[in-house]
Amino acid sequence: MGGEFRYEIGQNAYIKLILHSLKHSSSAVNGVLLGRVAGESVEISDSVPLFHSQIGLLPPLEIALLMIEEYYSRQGLSIVGYFHANERFDDFELGGVAKNIGDHIYKYFPQAALLLLDNKKLGALSKGKDRSPVMQLYTRDASRSWKLSGSDVSSQFAIKEPSANIVLLDYISTGKADNIIDFDDHLDDISKDWLNTDLFK
Repeated sequence: MGGEFRYEIGQNAYIKLILHSLKHSSSAVNGVLLGRVAGESVEISDSVPLFHSQIGLLPPLEIALLMIEEYYSRQGLSIVGYFHANERFDDFELGGVAKNIGDHIYKYFPQAALLLLDNKKLGALSKGKDRSPVMQLYTRDASRSWKLSGSDVSSQFAIKEPSANIVLLDYISTGKADNIIDFDDHLDDISKDWLNTDLFK
């Protein structure tokens, strides 16, 4: 099951998801995680911001997943998980939409991770030197339900680059969140790049 694996997220994948949630801070947002299995580890090397409005709508989600799978499979990457940020700052529950999309990904990738934004940790980031992810990790257990990782989450989920939160704070202070494009934006205007290739230049 997924709980036996270690999960490591790359800096750019991590930052992209958080900037997406900050751009649409009054909405629930979601995204998918791309990566591969390496031994007992799931390496999350990229992410794609999906939606900031009507995130549970099936037709746009199916279109997005097909396009993402087609593009990333050529790079040897697969969808390995799902990211969700709740609409309310004080909401720390993994909701039905997140679980349903996670269940769909789990069918194809049994080590799938669900990452839920932790707004309290994100809010406290500028006050400390915490190097841990501002996300909670959920994996499927033997009972086939999504369980929050235990108290020693740092041994199971980490950011690949230790300075990622410092870089994130810099990106937040310079307004990089305004430049994030998600699938909602792309479906409204197909000239907008859902890959966000210019974000880190």
